Amino acid sequence: MHTDRATPDYVALDAQAVRTSIELAARARTADLSRQTPCVGWTLYGLLAHMTTQHVGFAAASRGEGDLAWWKLRSLEDDPVGTYRASAEHVLAAFAADGVLDRLFPLPEFGGGHAFPAEQAISFHFIDYVVHSWDLAKTLGVEVEFEPELLEAALGVAKAVPGGKVRLAPGAAFAPEVAWTGGSRLDEIVAILGRSPSWPD
Repeated sequence: MHTDRATPDYVALDAQAVRTSIELAARARTADLSRQTPCVGWTLYGLLAHMTTQHVGFAAASRGEGDLAWWKLRSLEDDPVGTYRASAEHVLAAFAADGVLDRLFPLPEFGGGHAFPAEQAISFHFIDYVVHSWDLAKTLGVEVEFEPELLEAALGVAKAVPGGKVRLAPGAAFAPEVAWTGGSRLDEIVAILGRSPSWPD
């Protein structure tokens, strides 16, 4: 008898990806904050500020709060790594709240006043933090590893991200897919989402 594969547990998978990003960010030193990252135009400081803002915005969305003010770029104050860690713990707690999977997440950053089912919204956050963990690792010159099950789930989400002209728009979350000719599953995921697995080469 054929049965569909169960929907991945995006809350648990997202928590793994976010905690990996916390561990990587903790390796950054003050001198690293000016390093360029695979995110074009962003230093490590800028990437951490973006990630912090995303955590705050998604946590607000999980509570049904759709005000665009939640998505205003956050200051990292005098402790960029500590500020990032606090925002990450905040979103992890928000996603773990009772009943969160029964909610709709208003995501004004996506435009059009759309609200998304919780699992879909959390899958958006999940794929961001798989990729942003890779960004952090590349920037710091260290390795990042994820469990195979997490990467399989991330690959499914990556393949579902719309392509075409939308990726060329200003502020697009991901650049157009780049050529990929082997390597790890994580390399495949980042290539689908517009990063060169061999960055900075």
